[in-house]
Amino acid sequence: MRALTFRAPVAALVLVALSLGTLVARADAGGSPPYPVHSFSQMTANEAWWTLTGQNTARSAPGVNNWDCRPSAAHPDPVILVHGLSGNQYNGWAFLGPTLANAGYCVFSLNHGGALWDTFIIQGTRPVNESTSEIAAFVDKVRSRTGAAKVDLVGHSLGGFLVEYVPKVVPGMAAKVDTVVALAPPTHGTTVGGVTTLVDLLGLRPEVNALLPLIGCGACVDLLPGGPGVTTLNTGPIAQPGIAYTVLISSHDSAVTPVPDAAFIQEPGVHNILLQEVCPDDQSGHTGLAYNSGVATIVTNALDPGHPAPVACVSGLPF
Repeated sequence: MRALTFRAPVAALVLVALSLGTLVARADAGGSPPYPVHSFSQMTANEAWWTLTGQNTARSAPGVNNWDCRPSAAHPDPVILVHGLSGNQYNGWAFLGPTLANAGYCVFSLNHGGALWDTFIIQGTRPVNESTSEIAAFVDKVRSRTGAAKVDLVGHSLGGFLVEYVPKVVPGMAAKVDTVVALAPPTHGTTVGGVTTLVDLLGLRPEVNALLPLIGCGACVDLLPGGPGVTTLNTGPIAQPGIAYTVLISSHDSAVTPVPDAAFIQEPGVHNILLQEVCPDDQSGHTGLAYNSGVATIVTNALDPGHPAPVACVSGLPF
């Protein structure tokens, strides 16, 4: 009886592993366009399998980081994708990365902000300035390898903040960037659904700021209202001359609040979009923006405004 009790969970685990392995094998098939576009459930299954088998979970998404790619006349700027807080270049861009690659873009991504507890899955946790230097170096690498004069930057969440931050803060970087697309960026700091407002009312901000780096979220200090990263970004104009900006957020976002004021940049040259003004019934939350075909079309329209495509609205992931 003990043997049966012991073996049943093991057998179940083996069956799950085999199922996940089948999903991954299918997902990874093929090394050329069209690249497989991974849904959120497919991404989750892949990361579970890679973790279970001791593989690197923070790898490139399909079609991303093809260093032999050369920009075309139709899409002359390579696109660099910047993932969010505690994400990585795979789980952040498993959907949008191959979507852009299949549309003919040269697409690149990086892991930034260090790994938490030596875990591949959880990146993007260190202070904003550490990610900033890594992204700036990656921009120069992509320009050098592709021969492109400029790049386009697309970021989600913390990544959205960083694609606004890097061109402003890094000397000479604005001249290397053509377009910025920020999905749910905490541009002016997030209250995280009012939590930080309560913290400030209780006078506990210094204690919280000291605690966050200890639990692996140095970047969180930067992204709260009045945090050092937010203060730097918001001192003077955010939008840099010569760069076209698009900022998008969902009314159902509970991570970057208040909506839309925490995200939107009210400056010339910035196109602010509330998703529900385009797709009223879209229920996408913060994470859902990165796995949404309608949002993907909004992104490609921002990257190539001369050839806009109609947005086919979906219901979206409500988280």
